[in-house]
Amino acid sequence: MKTRLCIDCSPLLVRSAGVKTWLANWVEALRLDGRAEIHTLLEPAGRELILQSTPASNAGRLFLLQAFRALPAIAVGLASGKTDVFHASNLIRKVPPRRLATATLHDLTAWRVPQFHKREQVRADMDFARCILARADGVIAVSENSKRDAVEILRLNPEKIHVIYPGVAEEFFLVTQDETRTALAAVGIRRPYFLLNATIEPRKNIGAALDAWNLLPPSVRSEVNLIVAGMVGWNCRGLLERIQSMDREGTGVRYVGFVSARHLPGLTRGAIAMLYPSFYEGFGLPVAQAMACGCPVITSNSSSLPEVTAGAALLVDPHSPGEIAAAMQNVLTSEELRGKLRADGKSRANQYRWKRAADESVRFFAAVVGRVPPNSA
Repeated sequence: MKTRLCIDCSPLLVRSAGVKTWLANWVEALRLDGRAEIHTLLEPAGRELILQSTPASNAGRLFLLQAFRALPAIAVGLASGKTDVFHASNLIRKVPPRRLATATLHDLTAWRVPQFHKREQVRADMDFARCILARADGVIAVSENSKRDAVEILRLNPEKIHVIYPGVAEEFFLVTQDETRTALAAVGIRRPYFLLNATIEPRKNIGAALDAWNLLPPSVRSEVNLIVAGMVGWNCRGLLERIQSMDREGTGVRYVGFVSARHLPGLTRGAIAMLYPSFYEGFGLPVAQAMACGCPVITSNSSSLPEVTAGAALLVDPHSPGEIAAAMQNVLTSEELRGKLRADGKSRANQYRWKRAADESVRFFAAVVGRVPPNSA
């Protein structure tokens, strides 16, 4: 008998980046797997539209989300239908009564680096932990690092947490040179470039990347670009102004904004290296995407990033612009190093396939309802 799942898709209604990408692809992968019966709640139409752009949240969708959040738990149960498991997002605080409930834990930034978030974001994450995670019958963590944090900080039972790595879209594994040329033409890039693809917000540590860029020799900065891509986030006014100012002043830094899913694989593949000096990540999808398409990676030696890259990247102290700059210079000047990072990255990225994530997810849900052990074949 198939496990019947109801997946709360409310993050697809709002302005976001990583969680939205993860959720849209995860639901599709579960449907393609076919071994569970998938129902969704608050899923907007058009997966491609969801992934191609990340516009400001639609007022109608926000009203729908707020109305749903105001419903009593019994109404949530009626809306979710006759299913075995209700999988909650981090945007809701009620699950159906007398129903098995699960959730996905992406990170614990609200506890580890609260200084990089608005107070209401921290409060919302803590409410999610109290109302959903603490009561869940099973939790998916996107990395061993997130699981360790959940056990240490939230005191969750480790036996109910199952690590399932997110997948990387097949487009990154299959991207071609022609697609790279198309992406570069669309974005208007003509020089060799490092790529920093991240939401413009303090946790991503873009300021240190800009400091590192300024430490590179003028000869490098006159021939190479640092391309900063990503949607505008929060607490970032000064940072965004700095990026845009460096762009205007011809320093070699260019801000290209949010890059659609159509062009992101090609843009990533064409980079000298992905630069990702984030202070804290639950997983770090841009790093996995870069490895999948054979782009060398320079990233932080903290949180989940050493786990995700597993020796296939150059790790740096995110607090040290000098160390970041040295890594950039090493990758730029050593063809041998670039070749090794490409090969090692592509090998590691095979761990991040959506087919694998779906398979492990189906077995996780079957274990929650008591049908099979979580790691059975």
